[in-house]
Amino acid sequence: MLSPRPLLPVLLAVLLVTPAAPARAVTAGSDGIETARTGRQIAPGIRLESYDRLESDRWLRIDELLVDLGGSDGVRAEYLGGRGPATVAESAARHPAGPGRRVVAAVNGDFFDIRGTGAPLGPGLGAGRLLHSAGPGPTAAPAVGFGADGAGRVLRIGLDGSVTLPGGAVRPLTGYNAARPAAGGLCAYTADWPGTRLPALGTAVEVRGGRVAAAAPPVRDRRGSLRRERPEPGTTLLAAAAGDSAAAAELAALRPGDAVAVAARAVPGGGAVPVAAVGGREALVVAGVPQDHDGEPNNTAAPRTAVGFSRDGRRLRILAVDGRQRDSGGLTLTALGAMMHRLGSYEALNLDGGGSTTLLAGLSGASALALENSPSDGSLRPVSNGIVLTAPAGSGRTAGFRVEPVGGTAEEFTRVFPGLGRTLTATGYDALLGPAPGAPAWFAQGAGTVGPGGVFRALRPGRATAHARRATAHGALLLTVLGPLTRIRPTRSRIGLAQQGEKTGFRLTGYDAQGAAAVVEPRDVALEFDRSRWSVTDDGRGGFTVTALVPQATGHLRAAVGAATVEIPLGVGLVTLPVSDLSDAGEWTGPGASVTEGHPGAGLALELPGAGAQGGAAPPRPVPVPELARALTLWVDGDGSGARPTVELADADGAAVKVAGPAVDWTGWLEVAFALPATAQPPLAVTRFSAVGGTGPGRLGLDTLGARTPPTGPAAVPVVRDPIVATEAGVRARPWRFAVGAGAPGADFVLTGAGRPGFVHRGVRFLWLDTAEPTVAGGGLSRIRALREALTAAAREPGTGALAVVRTYAPAAVDRKESALTDRLLAEFRRTTGKRAAVLTLAAPEFAAARSEGVLSVAVPRTGRTLVGVDAFARGDWLAVRHTP
Repeated sequence: MLSPRPLLPVLLAVLLVTPAAPARAVTAGSDGIETARTGRQIAPGIRLESYDRLESDRWLRIDELLVDLGGSDGVRAEYLGGRGPATVAESAARHPAGPGRRVVAAVNGDFFDIRGTGAPLGPGLGAGRLLHSAGPGPTAAPAVGFGADGAGRVLRIGLDGSVTLPGGAVRPLTGYNAARPAAGGLCAYTADWPGTRLPALGTAVEVRGGRVAAAAPPVRDRRGSLRRERPEPGTTLLAAAAGDSAAAAELAALRPGDAVAVAARAVPGGGAVPVAAVGGREALVVAGVPQDHDGEPNNTAAPRTAVGFSRDGRRLRILAVDGRQRDSGGLTLTALGAMMHRLGSYEALNLDGGGSTTLLAGLSGASALALENSPSDGSLRPVSNGIVLTAPAGSGRTAGFRVEPVGGTAEEFTRVFPGLGRTLTATGYDALLGPAPGAPAWFAQGAGTVGPGGVFRALRPGRATAHARRATAHGALLLTVLGPLTRIRPTRSRIGLAQQGEKTGFRLTGYDAQGAAAVVEPRDVALEFDRSRWSVTDDGRGGFTVTALVPQATGHLRAAVGAATVEIPLGVGLVTLPVSDLSDAGEWTGPGASVTEGHPGAGLALELPGAGAQGGAAPPRPVPVPELARALTLWVDGDGSGARPTVELADADGAAVKVAGPAVDWTGWLEVAFALPATAQPPLAVTRFSAVGGTGPGRLGLDTLGARTPPTGPAAVPVVRDPIVATEAGVRARPWRFAVGAGAPGADFVLTGAGRPGFVHRGVRFLWLDTAEPTVAGGGLSRIRALREALTAAAREPGTGALAVVRTYAPAAVDRKESALTDRLLAEFRRTTGKRAAVLTLAAPEFAAARSEGVLSVAVPRTGRTLVGVDAFARGDWLAVRHTP
């Protein structure tokens, strides 16, 4: 799965996307907030803006291309693809941009016949030529088109086609390279056919140079089905629609050498025929009015791709919205239209979405495009066509350098610990941001040095700037040198591989005394492991690759950076670990559930009264699954009914995960494996067994749940005692104190589990955040708003030296993305104002005290007494905490 875009604290602005009244035209309106934004110039006239949003009911990730369309010397939008489904990256890599031009961005295009021919369902034009019509029939269909002057518009494109037979009879052409030909009439297919295989057709002849060349008999494919082959260049396959006996008879009467003329042209709904066009489906904005799609079947939240234009057609906006992911829930058509309108589109059209949504954009100096969004399939889907943007290629003479750390541009890569290094790259670009070869000279200013190979070495805490220069071309990167490294932690606490030769990766993150984090590169790490069983190598991206050299083994990997060490358990091979013997089957509840004889002992039965009937049973409490599990196993007593069992789980954020087993075509007990999706975020827990009836009534027995898991030992959890944990005397030495849960002598007040309005007390602003509502049910939006208001107030108050956020422990309600955003906002407040921040979590499972990026966190259990000493303006730590069980 692709990594989500990191959250970066920024000033948050309201974006209006929720539809208003249920009318055909809607006005944008939303209570969502923007939580992160990055942007970069792709080429002159093209900019990419990427941002995250928190809505009342979902997170959103959006990538937006802003394009100034020009003529031959500016940015052009062109038809992409057309030879069968391919990923947008594959099609963009082989797209002929033309002399003096280069490909700078691409996006997926039309809906297509995904389970059939693979061809686009709408019209398409490329280089001024009709490539395919919509189907079925010559009726006009929606599309986005681009004229000879580069300007774009939303329009409808139909087919004007004819077939002139011997003797002068003229018949209408009902389809031209159409994925779905009309029910009757004649249709034509050429070498421009954009699918993988032609649709079902009736009688057909081949036409070359205006004359019949031969009858075109169908051939059988590997599945035994009759089909037509793609015509060769210069050949037109003229076919009767399947089942049209009259059209078939006319074609059957033709003989080689007969004169037949096939004509086809695109007919726009108005204006000139575009030079390039790609089909779409739903109108999102019409003449400046966002459209309401309520009640329509496609108006569900999903990944989306949309194209919009300014009123004059010179400003193109391409939007890719991720969906079907915990980090981004997608948009309805109505909300998408409202967003396109708010962003400035006068006309906008919905393109193919779902797993097809793909947006690629160039990096300055790079020849290949980079994937910007996170496709919901987890990988790039082959699609039928797309839109590609080309721009002038530039001189190739170096005008500047893009300087980046190896591994990524996230904050953890722009930080370094004293005495350690960071590998940098410098990519040259010309005046038009195109590739420009040439190596630079390196130098640094501030708290470190840079060697000839671009390796920055940190000397002391502070700021540093790494420079790359060649003649007048220059690039720079700002780096932060943290405090001395105090501990390290791997991104994987345990590493389990299923079989010999399998690989996985991890990184080491280091922390200074304030909990500020940075990636530690392999060059600075000493490793100890059994080299006969494992290979551990530098992955070239700031991390390590672990490869299993044997089919079955366990072991440990020890990593050391100076005095800081960590051990990672290793394992290869799969063993079945027990999860539940279902001895508590009598406590499982649900429709059709009952206790039965198991395999062995007690088991669970699901009664399915008929075909398609559903049954299910939920445990008294979720059943935890081992963290590294690859599959679940379950003994199923089959009845041969074809019923299909399913294991339902919840991931770390409470999102539902369902894994279906095979149709039960056996009788008696059989152990069935349920593969867990690689995208599921552990830890997982089983929340329900369910089944759907097959051909008739059925009854399934279930027993002995297991997990196929690599055999690693437990991960070592280092105990870190934070300095704010103090003695009673240390707490009472502070200027004032408060207690949590229960009162204490000398405490100014007691914090309890009951929320109270925010207040300021002796230099500390206290903010209570209500954690009753889940993040994506409005709770996150209200909490982040309240936090932003408190941060603004605390920053402006001269007498306030710290902000303390108080909340009740509620991991099921506050998701990880909200928690990360809260932490980042507090860390940014600390960095920008010099004031202090802390998070106090009440009713936690156990007492804990820690810090991250200088922000203190204290978790207080329900029992015991916790006393907190406070000095909001202390030079060192401003809190001292004592917990007595």
